[in-house]
Amino acid sequence: MDFNDSPEEAAFRLQIRNWLGANAQEFKRPIDPETDVQSYIAKGREWQKKKAKAGLAAIRWPKEEGGLDGTPMQEVIFHEEESHYHVPVGPFVTIGTHLAVPTIRRHGTPEQIEQFTRPTLEGDLLWCQLFSEPSAGSDLANIRTRAVRDGDDWVLNGQKVWTSWAHVADWGILIARTDPSLPKHKGLTYFVVDMRSPGIEVRPIRQISGESEFNEVFLTDLRIPDANRIGAVGDGWKCAMTTLMNERVSVGGESQSLPTVSEMITEVRAHSAERSEDRFRMAQLLTQEMGLRYFRFRLLTSLSKGETPGPIAAMSKLVYANMLQDLSAMALDAGGVDSLCSQDNHLHKFKHGYTWAAALRIAGGADEILRNQIAERVLGLPGEIRVDKDIPFSECR
Repeated sequence: MDFNDSPEEAAFRLQIRNWLGANAQEFKRPIDPETDVQSYIAKGREWQKKKAKAGLAAIRWPKEEGGLDGTPMQEVIFHEEESHYHVPVGPFVTIGTHLAVPTIRRHGTPEQIEQFTRPTLEGDLLWCQLFSEPSAGSDLANIRTRAVRDGDDWVLNGQKVWTSWAHVADWGILIARTDPSLPKHKGLTYFVVDMRSPGIEVRPIRQISGESEFNEVFLTDLRIPDANRIGAVGDGWKCAMTTLMNERVSVGGESQSLPTVSEMITEVRAHSAERSEDRFRMAQLLTQEMGLRYFRFRLLTSLSKGETPGPIAAMSKLVYANMLQDLSAMALDAGGVDSLCSQDNHLHKFKHGYTWAAALRIAGGADEILRNQIAERVLGLPGEIRVDKDIPFSECR
């Protein structure tokens, strides 16, 4: 029995280990880093379909909706066991399963839920998140993309930026301004959009890592049927908050492609003599990692009850992004300059963790914004003065 597992959890863990042993053998070793994007995406779709067939793509969901009627701890156990394999998962899958579908299930119509839920779980639909804009990053309510009603359609014009995996996505979740006469947090509406629609141009952004995961997306006279509107007209901010709270739970967790504190400790001990300050810092990071894990268990429990995580979810993402940057830097420092040039897959994990952590401290809400939210909405401290709070957006400059 695994430490702290109940008998039922231990039995489930064994079941998952056996299933992974039978279905994930090809991922015991890392996927060749030279694998092209389309081949990697194809592997991701296949793996998602295999999980969905076994009810493991959404363990906490009802069986009739593709889940397993499982518990939050069963989902945690599955991800712990899956993390021992180099499976092709990432935002191109989780944006759909963790952000888009939960929002659609909460705010969408029965027809929309039926249209998007199972195809997303099975990997047939991949998603991107069309939220951020050049003038609307952490201040998301400042978006300027306009949506104008034209009969049974909406016509959109504007630009989105930092859109992860838009170049491979089938569908996108999008918010646009439908009434500029209202203050900026109002007059917004939430849509889903077919990324193959005329009027969408995706331009990849070259990153410091050499990858092009992010994109600019230009919308020119894009027509979206009103049937693809999620929630009521003007309820876009409410729907977006459901997405963002789920995002902060998602990105505040662990990933097979990112290093852990225990891996960092092994790396440091292999390349340098431990100093007392090193041991103290490693202990701090390990404490943070364990605290974060149990904090996420609490968030998963609230999700299992049908609750939407509130501003407290921001704590998970804030802690994780900073912890990831610190532990990756400590491992690379131990290896010296040579570690930055090494082609070793193990060291690549720390290099990826360090560069990605810098982006993660901005993506999904910058550190400063999250601290404001925690201060105001969790701790009840006085809010910052917002001079544009009740002014019509059309009058803001």
